[in-house]
Amino acid sequence: MKKAFLCTSVLLLILGMGLSGCGGGNNTTDTSSNNQPMKSSNEVKGSDTEKAEAHKIAFWTFVDAHQKFYESMALSWNESHPDKLIEFEATTIPYDDMHTKLLVALQSGVGAPDLVDIEQSKFPNFMKGTPQLVSLNDIVEPELGNIVKSRVEIYSKDTTYYGIDYHVGATVMYYNKEMLDNAGVNPDSIKTWSDFETAGKLMLEKTGKPMITFEGNGNWSWWPAISQQGSDQVDADGKVTVNNPVNVKTMEFFQKMVKEGVAAVAPGAGHDTEEYFGYMDSASAASVFMPFWFMNRFTDHIPDLKGKVIIRPMPAWEEGGNRSAGMGGTATSITNQAKEPDFIKEFLAYAKLSKEGNIQVWKQLGFDPIRTDVWSDPAMKESNKFTDYFGTDIFDTLLSVKDEIAPVNIREKSPEVFDAVRNKAMPEIFINMKDPAEVLKDVQASLE
Repeated sequence: MKKAFLCTSVLLLILGMGLSGCGGGNNTTDTSSNNQPMKSSNEVKGSDTEKAEAHKIAFWTFVDAHQKFYESMALSWNESHPDKLIEFEATTIPYDDMHTKLLVALQSGVGAPDLVDIEQSKFPNFMKGTPQLVSLNDIVEPELGNIVKSRVEIYSKDTTYYGIDYHVGATVMYYNKEMLDNAGVNPDSIKTWSDFETAGKLMLEKTGKPMITFEGNGNWSWWPAISQQGSDQVDADGKVTVNNPVNVKTMEFFQKMVKEGVAAVAPGAGHDTEEYFGYMDSASAASVFMPFWFMNRFTDHIPDLKGKVIIRPMPAWEEGGNRSAGMGGTATSITNQAKEPDFIKEFLAYAKLSKEGNIQVWKQLGFDPIRTDVWSDPAMKESNKFTDYFGTDIFDTLLSVKDEIAPVNIREKSPEVFDAVRNKAMPEIFINMKDPAEVLKDVQASLE
């Protein structure tokens, strides 16, 4: 990668200028917030008689933006740790290829990187038997009071943490405020899903348009809604629970709204299609619930709604119930082939667990960082493409639901269950309009 080469070249130039040596000093992870402008690499000065020996870290990811984030954090680390420099070598590999290549490397015991991104639905594949990943308990446990715990629990096995997420993925409502105003609907008066249905009927009556869309072949119109109620697709023991009563009742209610015209099935059957982006851009539906990371779909693909969309909590299923759910995610893990796992833990904690690292997650990636104490930091209201689009109260909404984001169960069976729900259950329920109880019963039987 050109960037990796550039990063390496800059570091080699630094080394040639004679920085202070890598001593046996303080090995404690630096979790302080550093909001000072980053110096250029050649401004970092050290001893004239010693050279710092760089610690090489090889990193794999399947998202180019993740690579850029880590490269920037490596440069930031080098500015504040001139005696412990990092030579960061990052590679972005296509999603399926990377996970397959990683699995083969770990199983064979050779060829794995030091640091790696593993997507949530793939993570169970790396938990089978004895995980070939390094325990992160010593850096995670001290921060459990500052982070959303579920964002590390989903990457754990037998009380051992093996990955740290980029974000919470809190599911929120995206409301077209202009459409709600035209229908006389106040989004802040919608407290429950019953309230939502009532508002949707008013929207339909006043505008002839649906209040919300549901996916016809995805997981995002199903998983957050059942997670709100303490349900899931598999239980804590890994048993398939697709057709439990909560799940059936939820899908029956959503299908009812489609039949009423209060809801519509997303064009293209999903919320991440060009057909859907065009549909929403033309103000054809008044809302959608999706995880926080869906914000960049609006900013990048639905430009005409800039300044018209607001972010609010999901309706609860009953008064006092959860108003959000943590969805999706990618963990960064250290493989057991890493030559300096303790040093890499220091860097990983710096990038993913420190206050400054979490602020950079928002600034660079537009994600809701896992440290909730930064959600109230003034930096989260600074102007960027997201605040310009949605307003400056984005994190006010997140703060109001931060204690209502329950963990989901990611188990060995999960990838197979995800595929069955996405490709079988949702099309039958939302496109073919078959009885949800029967559909989920059939899917449950096929998985068992």
